[in-house]
Amino acid sequence: MSLISPDSWVLLVLDDGSEHLVNISSKLFVTHKGRIDLETLVDKPFGIRGKTSKGVGYYVLEPGIVDHIFNLKRRTQIVYPKDAGFILLMLDVKQGDKIVEAGLGSGALCSVLARYVGDEGRVYAYERREDFIKLAKDNLLRQGVLHRVEIKHKDISDGFEEKDVDSVVIDVNDSYNYVGNAFNSLKNGGRLAVICPTTNQVQKVLEELENKGFIKIEVWENLFRAYKTNPQRLRPVDRMVAHTAYLVFAVKAFRKESVEDGSCEG
Repeated sequence: MSLISPDSWVLLVLDDGSEHLVNISSKLFVTHKGRIDLETLVDKPFGIRGKTSKGVGYYVLEPGIVDHIFNLKRRTQIVYPKDAGFILLMLDVKQGDKIVEAGLGSGALCSVLARYVGDEGRVYAYERREDFIKLAKDNLLRQGVLHRVEIKHKDISDGFEEKDVDSVVIDVNDSYNYVGNAFNSLKNGGRLAVICPTTNQVQKVLEELENKGFIKIEVWENLFRAYKTNPQRLRPVDRMVAHTAYLVFAVKAFRKESVEDGSCEG
């Protein structure tokens, strides 16, 4: 059984439906529904129920990665869970993988990648803005994955230092300029993901992918819709997060097979 420690992050779910991600070390949480003495939760199991000083009920849950993502401090547009999960699958991210990420931002996607590469893997995150790096470090530390990330305060126009990595993720405004750098860094058969906000950027990325020799090129847009959970009136929610980004995927091809004689060219 997982117990709440003096420095645990907890998700407080109040009976009014509001959710609050807080750290026990802050000792006191104040809301319009009343105060919660966080110190009284130490050594209690996750999932317990309590009441605020105003008698409003709440549950204490262990936060998941999605809770952290939606509550992290940010200065940039984050990669939404609906896109991050798909990127994980398309890149076939697994324990021990070495991944280059160009554009750390607030660290949302980096935290997801770091969670799945495990302690034997590594995420090499490039970011040129020092203020973003500081913010991302705090977010990664909060989720307990900072030790799996090597942050590099560098301009990616100089290329990536790592070679033969399993995957590369590019999430910068002029992503098409760095497709060649990704090709040079990837292992044979390595996978690339490029996150683009607009269609004209997608077009430029596609041109570069073809020029550099990538194969298995795909473009995706994920649209998710939530439903209201009233069993008597089940219907979609009134608002939805529709377009967030275009996702471009490709695989590095090193050898081209000759159809005529079955031989391979280096």
